[in-house]
Amino acid sequence: MSKITLYRHPLSGHCHRVELLLSILNLKYDLVDVDLRAGEHKQPNFLQKNPFGQVPVLEDGSDVISDSNAILVYLATKYDTQCRWLPSDVLTAARVQQFLSISSGPIASGPAASRLVNVFGVRLDQEQAKQIAKQILSSLDLHLQKRHWLAASHATLADIANYAYIAHAPEGDVSLEPYHALKSWLRRIEAIPGFVGMKATA
Repeated sequence: MSKITLYRHPLSGHCHRVELLLSILNLKYDLVDVDLRAGEHKQPNFLQKNPFGQVPVLEDGSDVISDSNAILVYLATKYDTQCRWLPSDVLTAARVQQFLSISSGPIASGPAASRLVNVFGVRLDQEQAKQIAKQILSSLDLHLQKRHWLAASHATLADIANYAYIAHAPEGDVSLEPYHALKSWLRRIEAIPGFVGMKATA
């Protein structure tokens, strides 16, 4: 197996989803923290790895992959021989993709964006982000009232991709108290062997 290195920021949910899958798959990997405040991700050395200047970036031998969901697909396809995390049947694969899109759509512009305001001081419309968060969390809670996992009868990349920014939504002043099914889903993910959490902020 080639050497795996994950370039990340410890408070990034996009980075955490990759670290979470690496740990669940029981893969050996090195973590390299990228100082975003110092602009390390915009320096020439890092831009050679990802011209878009974003974390995470995964190096697996000579393979270099950026974009968190693309990395999840890469890892599941290469290292999950049972096709559990990215099922091979067409319908379930499409359902997984649906929730990968949700993770980079309303989850990113809702709870993740509201958290960016508090944790990183990013200038965004936090009230709008909170409203988006309320809408998507309500929809997900309703979806999970009749099932344990987002896309299949077991945990998949869909659950991995959406976990961190939902679990840490309160850091963006988005309460999870109304969403009982969603909170139960978070606990199920946290009970998966190999689970690692993301660093909390005040």
